[in-house]
Amino acid sequence: MGDNPSILDPGEGSHSATCGPSPALADLVCTNSALRRAARRLGQIYDEAVAPAGLKATQVALLAHVAELREQDQQQWPPLQSLAERLAVSISALTHALRPLVRDDLVELQPDAHDGRTKRAALTSLGERRLREALALWADANQRVELVLGSSAAVLRTLADDVASPEFLQAYEQRRKLRP
Repeated sequence: MGDNPSILDPGEGSHSATCGPSPALADLVCTNSALRRAARRLGQIYDEAVAPAGLKATQVALLAHVAELREQDQQQWPPLQSLAERLAVSISALTHALRPLVRDDLVELQPDAHDGRTKRAALTSLGERRLREALALWADANQRVELVLGSSAAVLRTLADDVASPEFLQAYEQRRKLRP
């Protein structure tokens, strides 16, 4: 890389192999980067696991949330707004993620019976079958991850749930600890 070393590719001219081009960056702790790296690794593992079902891990999770919200709401399919809130994403991001599932006839978008402007996400019979198949594959991968991480797996899930919570965002905005 010549005279302009990169943080992602420390080489000649960098402070060391672990800290990048300047000592100041060596002291920078970035929770976001660490979590994204971990999420990419887990995403790859779960994507490989559920590939035989013809789905990606994110799609399995989305289908599972649709099914779970239906069970919680007296067998009524969830409105997109509720699903987006559950996933901590915008409606536009959710509809983008749903597109291939709708295209592949795994999910159907239905108008609400009382408010035509509201759409509900419903699993088709094919979607329910593929979800069951994928969840069996998912469970095997999940057991292996749990085995590797041991008791840290529960701690990791708790921390991830905390970070995804509205309470975390409020605490962040108020510059205070999540739990006093």
